[in-house]
Amino acid sequence: MRVVSTQGWIVPRFVLGLDIGTLAVLSSRTPRSAMQSHFFNQHVELDPFLEEEQAHALVQLCEDFGSYGMYSEEGLNDGIGEGLPQRFDAAFNFLRTGGRLGRRDSDLGTLVARTNYFRETYAYADEVFAPGIEAFVRNERLIEAAKRIFDCSIVEPAIVYANILLPGQELAVHTDVPEFRGLNRKLHPEWLIVVAHHSGLFDRYRLPIATSVSWYQDTKGGAFAFYPEGADRPPRAYDVHFNSALVMDTDSVFHGVDRMEEIDRPMPIFLPRMRLHPEGNGEWTVRDSDEIVGRYRWDHMRFSISWKAYCFRDEAERESWKSGSDDLQIETVLDTLCADLRDKGRLGDDRPPNRELAELLVDAYVRFPPPE
Repeated sequence: MRVVSTQGWIVPRFVLGLDIGTLAVLSSRTPRSAMQSHFFNQHVELDPFLEEEQAHALVQLCEDFGSYGMYSEEGLNDGIGEGLPQRFDAAFNFLRTGGRLGRRDSDLGTLVARTNYFRETYAYADEVFAPGIEAFVRNERLIEAAKRIFDCSIVEPAIVYANILLPGQELAVHTDVPEFRGLNRKLHPEWLIVVAHHSGLFDRYRLPIATSVSWYQDTKGGAFAFYPEGADRPPRAYDVHFNSALVMDTDSVFHGVDRMEEIDRPMPIFLPRMRLHPEGNGEWTVRDSDEIVGRYRWDHMRFSISWKAYCFRDEAERESWKSGSDDLQIETVLDTLCADLRDKGRLGDDRPPNRELAELLVDAYVRFPPPE
Protein backbone atom coordinates (compact mmCIF):
# COMPACT_ATOMS: atom_id res chain seq x y z
CA MET A 1 0.00 0.00 0.00
CA ARG A 2 1.33 3.45 -0.88
CA VAL A 3 -0.34 6.58 0.53
CA VAL A 4 0.08 9.65 -1.67
CA SER A 5 -0.42 12.92 0.17
CA THR A 6 -1.51 15.91 -1.95
CA GLN A 7 -3.58 19.17 -1.38
CA GLY A 8 -22.65 8.28 -12.69
CA TRP A 9 -22.32 10.83 -15.57
CA ILE A 10 -23.46 10.44 -18.95
CA VAL A 11 -25.64 12.15 -21.52
CA PRO A 12 -28.46 9.79 -22.34
CA ARG A 13 -32.15 10.56 -22.65
CA PHE A 14 -32.19 14.23 -21.77
CA VAL A 15 -29.62 15.36 -24.29
CA LEU A 16 -31.65 14.17 -27.26
CA GLY A 17 -33.97 17.11 -26.73
CA LEU A 18 -31.41 19.53 -25.28
CA ASP A 19 -31.49 23.16 -26.29
CA ILE A 20 -27.76 23.79 -26.78
CA GLY A 21 -28.39 27.48 -26.24
CA THR A 22 -28.98 26.65 -22.60
CA LEU A 23 -25.26 25.97 -22.26
CA ALA A 24 -24.51 29.66 -22.58
CA VAL A 25 -25.93 30.18 -19.10
CA LEU A 26 -23.01 28.20 -17.69
CA SER A 27 -20.35 29.76 -19.88
CA SER A 28 -19.00 32.29 -17.37
CA ARG A 29 -15.71 31.36 -15.78
CA THR A 30 -15.60 31.42 -12.02
CA PRO A 31 -12.01 31.89 -10.73
CA ARG A 32 -10.51 28.51 -9.85
CA SER A 33 -8.62 27.57 -6.73
CA ALA A 34 -6.50 24.66 -5.57
CA MET A 35 -7.93 21.77 -3.56
CA GLN A 36 -10.42 23.26 -1.11
CA SER A 37 -9.56 23.04 2.56
CA HIS A 38 -12.59 20.90 3.44
CA PHE A 39 -11.73 18.31 0.78
CA PHE A 40 -9.68 15.30 1.91
CA ASN A 41 -6.35 15.27 0.12
CA GLN A 42 -4.93 11.75 0.09
CA HIS A 43 -5.25 8.81 -2.23
CA VAL A 44 -4.01 5.28 -1.78
CA GLU A 45 -2.61 3.06 -4.52
CA LEU A 46 -2.90 -0.74 -4.22
CA ASP A 47 -0.76 -2.44 -6.86
CA PRO A 48 -1.09 -5.36 -6.82
CA PHE A 49 -4.41 -5.23 -5.02
CA LEU A 50 -5.54 -8.85 -4.57
CA GLU A 51 -4.01 -12.27 -4.73
CA GLU A 52 -3.85 -13.09 -8.43
CA GLU A 53 -6.27 -15.99 -8.06
CA GLN A 54 -8.81 -13.66 -6.42
CA ALA A 55 -8.45 -11.10 -9.20
CA HIS A 56 -9.05 -13.74 -11.90
CA ALA A 57 -12.09 -14.96 -9.94
CA LEU A 58 -13.61 -11.47 -10.24
CA VAL A 59 -13.19 -11.61 -14.01
CA GLN A 60 -15.16 -14.84 -14.00
CA LEU A 61 -17.74 -13.30 -11.64
CA CYS A 62 -18.24 -10.48 -14.14
CA GLU A 63 -19.16 -12.96 -16.87
CA ASP A 64 -21.22 -15.22 -14.57
CA PHE A 65 -23.30 -12.29 -13.37
CA GLY A 66 -25.17 -12.10 -16.67
CA SER A 67 -26.16 -9.07 -18.73
CA TYR A 68 -25.43 -5.43 -17.89
CA GLY A 69 -27.77 -2.50 -18.39
CA MET A 70 -26.84 1.07 -19.20
CA TYR A 71 -26.15 3.58 -16.50
CA SER A 72 -28.52 6.09 -18.05
CA GLU A 73 -29.05 9.49 -16.52
CA GLU A 74 -31.74 9.51 -13.89
CA GLY A 75 -34.95 11.46 -14.51
CA LEU A 76 -35.22 15.21 -14.70
CA ASN A 77 -35.49 17.33 -11.58
CA ASP A 78 -38.81 18.53 -10.20
CA GLY A 79 -39.08 21.77 -8.26
CA ILE A 80 -35.61 23.26 -7.83
CA GLY A 81 -33.80 22.79 -11.14
CA GLU A 82 -37.02 21.72 -12.84
CA GLY A 83 -36.45 20.33 -16.33
CA LEU A 84 -32.69 19.86 -15.86
CA PRO A 85 -31.03 16.44 -15.63
CA GLN A 86 -29.78 15.26 -12.25
CA ARG A 87 -26.11 15.84 -13.11
CA PHE A 88 -26.47 18.75 -15.48
CA ASP A 89 -23.35 20.25 -13.88
CA ALA A 90 -21.10 17.57 -15.40
CA ALA A 91 -23.21 17.11 -18.53
CA PHE A 92 -23.17 20.76 -19.56
CA ASN A 93 -19.47 21.09 -18.81
CA PHE A 94 -18.72 18.10 -21.04
CA LEU A 95 -20.86 19.45 -23.87
CA ARG A 96 -19.28 22.87 -23.62
CA THR A 97 -15.63 21.84 -23.31
CA GLY A 98 -15.30 18.38 -24.86
CA GLY A 99 -13.98 16.99 -21.57
CA ARG A 100 -10.43 16.74 -20.24
CA LEU A 101 -8.83 16.50 -23.67
CA GLY A 102 -11.25 18.87 -25.40
CA ARG A 103 -12.59 16.26 -27.84
CA ARG A 104 -15.92 17.26 -29.36
CA ASP A 105 -18.40 15.25 -31.40
CA SER A 106 -20.61 17.09 -33.86
CA ASP A 107 -23.03 14.16 -33.89
CA LEU A 108 -25.19 14.06 -30.77
CA GLY A 109 -25.91 10.34 -31.13
CA THR A 110 -22.20 9.57 -30.98
CA LEU A 111 -21.84 11.69 -27.85
CA VAL A 112 -24.64 9.71 -26.23
CA ALA A 113 -22.95 6.43 -27.16
CA ARG A 114 -19.58 7.57 -25.79
CA THR A 115 -20.94 8.34 -22.36
CA ASN A 116 -23.66 5.70 -22.00
CA TYR A 117 -21.62 2.96 -20.36
CA PHE A 118 -22.82 -0.22 -18.62
CA ARG A 119 -23.29 -0.77 -14.88
CA GLU A 120 -24.75 -3.30 -12.46
CA THR A 121 -24.73 -3.50 -8.66
CA TYR A 122 -23.01 -6.51 -7.07
CA ALA A 123 -23.86 -5.71 -3.42
CA TYR A 124 -25.85 -3.05 -1.59
CA ALA A 125 -25.77 -2.85 2.22
CA ASP A 126 -26.57 -6.43 3.34
CA GLU A 127 -27.97 -7.53 -0.03
CA VAL A 128 -25.74 -9.58 -2.35
CA PHE A 129 -26.63 -9.72 -6.04
CA ALA A 130 -23.41 -11.36 -7.26
CA PRO A 131 -22.55 -14.46 -5.20
CA GLY A 132 -18.81 -14.52 -4.54
CA ILE A 133 -18.47 -10.77 -3.95
CA GLU A 134 -18.88 -11.05 -0.16
CA ALA A 135 -15.15 -11.09 0.67
CA PHE A 136 -14.60 -8.07 -1.56
CA VAL A 137 -17.23 -6.08 0.36
CA ARG A 138 -15.26 -6.54 3.60
CA ASN A 139 -11.78 -6.33 2.06
CA GLU A 140 -9.41 -5.30 4.85
CA ARG A 141 -7.00 -3.42 2.56
CA LEU A 142 -9.83 -1.18 1.35
CA ILE A 143 -11.08 -0.61 4.89
CA GLU A 144 -7.60 0.30 6.17
CA ALA A 145 -7.05 2.66 3.22
CA ALA A 146 -10.36 4.40 3.98
CA LYS A 147 -9.36 4.83 7.63
CA ARG A 148 -6.09 6.47 6.60
CA ILE A 149 -7.68 8.83 4.09
CA PHE A 150 -10.36 10.12 6.47
CA ASP A 151 -8.50 9.59 9.76
CA CYS A 152 -11.46 7.64 11.09
CA SER A 153 -11.97 4.55 13.22
CA ILE A 154 -15.21 3.11 11.75
CA VAL A 155 -15.69 2.13 8.11
CA GLU A 156 -19.06 0.76 7.01
CA PRO A 157 -19.10 -0.68 3.45
CA ALA A 158 -22.19 0.47 1.57
CA ILE A 159 -22.15 -0.64 -2.08
CA VAL A 160 -20.14 -2.54 -4.70
CA TYR A 161 -20.89 -2.13 -8.39
CA ALA A 162 -19.29 -2.85 -11.75
CA ASN A 163 -18.71 -0.45 -14.64
CA ILE A 164 -17.98 -1.63 -18.19
CA LEU A 165 -16.87 0.71 -20.97
CA LEU A 166 -16.65 -0.35 -24.60
CA PRO A 167 -14.31 0.93 -27.34
CA GLY A 168 -14.77 4.65 -27.95
CA GLN A 169 -16.51 5.26 -24.62
CA GLU A 170 -15.37 7.62 -21.87
CA LEU A 171 -16.54 9.13 -18.60
CA ALA A 172 -16.68 12.92 -18.28
CA VAL A 173 -14.74 14.67 -15.53
CA HIS A 174 -16.91 15.08 -12.44
CA THR A 175 -17.05 14.62 -8.69
CA ASP A 176 -19.36 11.98 -7.25
CA VAL A 177 -22.60 12.72 -5.43
CA PRO A 178 -21.80 13.12 -1.72
CA GLU A 179 -24.13 12.60 1.20
CA PHE A 180 -25.08 14.65 4.23
CA ARG A 181 -27.17 13.78 7.25
CA GLY A 182 -30.70 14.38 5.98
CA LEU A 183 -29.60 15.08 2.39
CA ASN A 184 -29.06 12.24 -0.09
CA ARG A 185 -29.59 11.34 -3.75
CA LYS A 186 -32.69 9.24 -3.06
CA LEU A 187 -34.59 12.28 -1.81
CA HIS A 188 -32.94 15.37 -3.28
CA PRO A 189 -31.44 16.61 -6.58
CA GLU A 190 -27.98 15.18 -7.16
CA TRP A 191 -26.52 18.43 -8.55
CA LEU A 192 -27.68 20.31 -5.44
CA ILE A 193 -25.92 17.87 -3.11
CA VAL A 194 -22.76 18.33 -5.20
CA VAL A 195 -23.12 22.13 -4.88
CA ALA A 196 -23.62 21.83 -1.11
CA HIS A 197 -20.32 19.98 -0.77
CA HIS A 198 -18.34 22.25 -3.09
CA SER A 199 -19.60 25.31 -1.23
CA GLY A 200 -18.00 24.15 2.02
CA LEU A 201 -20.93 25.59 4.00
CA PHE A 202 -22.32 22.31 5.37
CA ASP A 203 -19.24 20.32 6.27
CA ARG A 204 -20.34 19.38 9.78
CA TYR A 205 -23.31 17.46 8.30
CA ARG A 206 -21.29 15.59 5.71
CA LEU A 207 -20.92 11.80 5.68
CA PRO A 208 -17.41 11.11 4.36
CA ILE A 209 -17.48 8.33 1.78
CA ALA A 210 -14.37 6.44 0.70
CA THR A 211 -14.37 5.13 -2.86
CA SER A 212 -12.15 2.47 -4.38
CA VAL A 213 -11.92 1.76 -8.10
CA SER A 214 -10.14 -1.45 -9.09
CA TRP A 215 -9.37 -2.89 -12.54
CA TYR A 216 -9.09 -6.40 -13.91
CA GLN A 217 -7.52 -6.19 -17.34
CA ASP A 218 -5.01 -4.09 -19.23
CA THR A 219 -6.86 -1.59 -21.40
CA LYS A 220 -6.13 0.32 -24.59
CA GLY A 221 -6.87 3.86 -23.53
CA GLY A 222 -9.33 4.38 -20.70
CA ALA A 223 -6.87 5.91 -18.23
CA PHE A 224 -8.36 7.01 -14.91
CA ALA A 225 -7.68 10.75 -14.84
CA PHE A 226 -7.95 12.52 -11.49
CA TYR A 227 -6.98 15.85 -9.94
CA PRO A 228 -5.52 15.16 -6.48
CA GLU A 229 -4.16 18.71 -6.10
CA GLY A 230 -7.28 20.56 -7.18
CA ALA A 231 -9.03 21.64 -10.36
CA ASP A 232 -6.38 24.19 -11.34
CA ARG A 233 -3.48 21.75 -11.10
CA PRO A 234 -2.49 19.15 -13.73
CA PRO A 235 -4.32 15.82 -13.52
CA ARG A 236 -2.75 12.44 -13.08
CA ALA A 237 -3.69 9.88 -15.74
CA TYR A 238 -3.47 6.53 -13.93
CA ASP A 239 -2.55 3.67 -16.24
CA VAL A 240 -5.35 1.13 -15.85
CA HIS A 241 -3.96 -2.40 -15.57
CA PHE A 242 -4.83 -5.80 -14.18
CA ASN A 243 -5.27 -6.15 -10.42
CA SER A 244 -4.66 -2.52 -9.46
CA ALA A 245 -6.78 -0.15 -7.37
CA LEU A 246 -7.06 3.43 -6.14
CA VAL A 247 -8.86 4.62 -3.02
CA MET A 248 -9.80 8.29 -2.53
CA ASP A 249 -12.48 10.84 -1.73
CA THR A 250 -14.16 10.92 -5.15
CA ASP A 251 -16.83 13.28 -3.80
CA SER A 252 -14.06 15.90 -3.62
CA VAL A 253 -11.48 14.88 -6.23
CA PHE A 254 -12.45 15.56 -9.84
CA HIS A 255 -11.99 12.44 -11.94
CA GLY A 256 -13.02 10.81 -15.21
CA VAL A 257 -12.12 8.12 -17.70
CA ASP A 258 -10.23 8.93 -20.89
CA ARG A 259 -11.64 7.59 -24.13
CA MET A 260 -11.15 3.91 -24.85
CA GLU A 261 -9.42 3.05 -28.10
CA GLU A 262 -12.00 3.15 -30.87
CA ILE A 263 -12.37 0.11 -33.13
CA ASP A 264 -15.64 0.93 -34.93
CA ARG A 265 -16.20 4.11 -36.89
CA PRO A 266 -18.81 5.31 -36.54
CA MET A 267 -19.62 3.94 -33.11
CA PRO A 268 -22.88 2.05 -32.72
CA ILE A 269 -25.64 4.22 -31.27
CA PHE A 270 -26.30 2.81 -27.79
CA LEU A 271 -29.72 3.50 -26.30
CA PRO A 272 -30.83 3.06 -22.66
CA ARG A 273 -32.90 -0.06 -23.39
CA MET A 274 -29.88 -2.00 -24.71
CA ARG A 275 -27.92 -4.53 -22.65
CA LEU A 276 -24.43 -6.03 -22.74
CA HIS A 277 -24.37 -9.86 -22.76
CA PRO A 278 -21.54 -12.38 -22.21
CA GLU A 279 -21.42 -14.99 -24.96
CA GLY A 280 -18.57 -17.12 -23.59
CA ASN A 281 -14.90 -17.44 -24.59
CA GLY A 282 -14.29 -13.74 -23.98
CA GLU A 283 -16.98 -12.66 -26.45
CA TRP A 284 -19.66 -10.07 -25.59
CA THR A 285 -22.54 -8.52 -27.53
CA VAL A 286 -24.67 -5.43 -27.11
CA ARG A 287 -28.27 -6.32 -27.87
CA ASP A 288 -31.41 -4.31 -28.50
CA SER A 289 -33.86 -7.02 -27.51
CA ASP A 290 -32.85 -9.83 -29.93
CA GLU A 291 -30.96 -7.59 -32.37
CA ILE A 292 -27.16 -7.55 -32.05
CA VAL A 293 -25.88 -3.95 -32.15
CA GLY A 294 -22.18 -4.63 -31.56
CA ARG A 295 -19.70 -7.45 -30.88
CA TYR A 296 -16.68 -7.11 -28.58
CA ARG A 297 -13.87 -9.15 -27.12
CA TRP A 298 -12.82 -8.95 -23.48
CA ASP A 299 -9.50 -7.31 -24.33
CA HIS A 300 -11.36 -4.45 -26.07
CA MET A 301 -13.39 -3.68 -22.92
CA ARG A 302 -12.75 -1.86 -19.65
CA PHE A 303 -14.07 -3.59 -16.51
CA SER A 304 -13.80 -1.95 -13.11
CA ILE A 305 -15.32 -2.59 -9.69
CA SER A 306 -16.19 0.34 -7.43
CA TRP A 307 -16.49 0.03 -3.65
CA LYS A 308 -17.97 2.75 -1.45
CA ALA A 309 -18.02 2.94 2.35
CA TYR A 310 -19.19 5.41 4.98
CA CYS A 311 -16.46 6.64 7.32
CA PHE A 312 -17.08 7.75 10.92
CA ARG A 313 -14.65 9.16 13.46
CA ASP A 314 -16.39 7.36 16.32
CA GLU A 315 -19.54 5.51 17.35
CA ALA A 316 -21.29 8.72 18.39
CA GLU A 317 -20.93 10.11 14.87
CA ARG A 318 -22.35 6.92 13.36
CA GLU A 319 -25.27 6.95 15.80
CA SER A 320 -26.07 10.56 14.90
CA TRP A 321 -26.34 9.48 11.25
CA LYS A 322 -28.55 6.48 12.04
CA SER A 323 -30.87 8.32 14.44
CA GLY A 324 -31.37 11.43 12.30
CA SER A 325 -31.01 13.58 15.41
CA ASP A 326 -29.00 16.30 13.66
CA ASP A 327 -30.19 16.26 10.05
CA LEU A 328 -29.85 18.98 7.47
CA GLN A 329 -33.05 20.34 5.90
CA ILE A 330 -33.31 21.16 2.18
CA GLU A 331 -34.67 24.69 2.81
CA THR A 332 -31.76 25.37 5.16
CA VAL A 333 -29.40 24.45 2.33
CA LEU A 334 -31.11 26.74 -0.18
CA ASP A 335 -31.41 29.65 2.26
CA THR A 336 -27.75 29.35 3.27
CA LEU A 337 -26.53 29.18 -0.33
CA CYS A 338 -28.65 32.16 -1.37
CA ALA A 339 -27.39 34.19 1.60
CA ASP A 340 -23.82 33.35 0.61
CA LEU A 341 -24.46 34.43 -2.98
CA ARG A 342 -25.88 37.74 -1.75
CA ASP A 343 -22.78 38.30 0.37
CA LYS A 344 -20.71 37.69 -2.78
CA GLY A 345 -22.82 40.14 -4.77
CA ARG A 346 -24.15 37.47 -7.14
CA LEU A 347 -27.79 37.50 -6.06
CA GLY A 348 -30.34 40.19 -5.27
CA ASP A 349 -33.01 40.20 -2.58
CA ASP A 350 -35.45 38.02 -4.53
CA ARG A 351 -34.78 34.34 -5.19
CA PRO A 352 -34.87 33.68 -8.97
CA PRO A 353 -37.02 30.96 -10.58
CA ASN A 354 -35.99 27.38 -9.79
CA ARG A 355 -34.17 26.60 -13.02
CA GLU A 356 -32.31 29.91 -13.08
CA LEU A 357 -31.30 29.45 -9.46
CA ALA A 358 -30.02 25.93 -10.17
CA GLU A 359 -27.78 27.14 -13.00
CA LEU A 360 -26.50 30.03 -10.88
CA LEU A 361 -25.62 27.73 -7.97
CA VAL A 362 -23.66 25.32 -10.16
CA ASP A 363 -21.82 28.17 -11.88
CA ALA A 364 -20.95 29.79 -8.55
CA TYR A 365 -19.69 26.77 -6.65
CA VAL A 366 -18.62 23.89 -8.94
CA ARG A 367 -15.31 24.83 -10.53
CA PHE A 368 -14.43 22.26 -13.19
CA PRO A 369 -10.87 21.71 -14.41
CA PRO A 370 -10.22 23.34 -17.80
CA PRO A 371 -9.57 21.15 -20.86
CA GLU A 372 -5.92 20.42 -21.54
